[in-house]
Amino acid sequence: MARLVVNGESREFDAGSDMPLLWALRDHLNLNGTKYGCGAGLCGACTVHMNGKAVRACQVSLGQAEGAEITTIEGLDPNGDHRVQQAWRELNVPQCGFCQSGQIMQAAALLAENPKPSDEEILSAMSGNVCRCGCYQRIVGAVRLASTGS
Repeated sequence: MARLVVNGESREFDAGSDMPLLWALRDHLNLNGTKYGCGAGLCGACTVHMNGKAVRACQVSLGQAEGAEITTIEGLDPNGDHRVQQAWRELNVPQCGFCQSGQIMQAAALLAENPKPSDEEILSAMSGNVCRCGCYQRIVGAVRLASTGS
C-alpha cells in the first residue's frame, strides 16, 4: 500500500508499487486533468509536481512517490486562478488544449524555482513539453506574463 499526499490530502493506494503515478491519479482518484500522452516521459502531458518539482507522472511509480507531496492541475489553485492559469487565459494560449495541464504545471514549477526567467530559460524549461498545435509563442508569452505578475 502506497501512501502519499495528493493536492494536500493524505491518500493510500491499494496497488502495486510499480503502478505509474499517472494511473493512480487518473484511475484511482479520478483526477483526469493529468493527461496520458506518450507513456515514455517525452511529451510532458502528464506533468505534475512531486515535492514541488515537475515530474512526468507516467515515469514515476507509486513506490518512487511513496511519502511525497503530489500536486496535479486540479490542486494548483482551487479556483483555477494560479498566476500561470490567469496568464494562459489572458493570452488565450490553448488551441486543442490537450497538452495544457502539463504545460501549466511545467511553467508553474519553473516560476516557483525562478520567478523572473529569461526567454532562454523559459524555452529551456519548457522544451520537454510538446504542443501538437504549435502554440509555443503563446506559451512563452504566458510564462513571461506570469513572471511579471501583471
